[in-house]
Amino acid sequence: MKYSTQVKPISYLKSHAAEIVTTLTETREPMLITQNGEAKLVVQDVKSYEQQAQTLALLKILALGNHEIEQGRYRSADQVFDDLDKE
Repeated sequence: MKYSTQVKPISYLKSHAAEIVTTLTETREPMLITQNGEAKLVVQDVKSYEQQAQTLALLKILALGNHEIEQGRYRSADQVFDDLDKE
């Protein structure tokens, strides 16, 4: 996995937590934390996390819709509007 983010060891996270919060909030760029030279976690600000979660939710909805179409479970727009007019 390629990251264009900052990469810091876990010791940096432990000793610079307040500074990291400020930096991530301002830049909205995630930070990759390593332990023993191996990537272990990604730290990001709440706004970025929420935006990523919303994007993931939309992608899941699209995937479900595509699955429904593949299964033949759909109606044309004309059918939907006709049904709405009947109500």
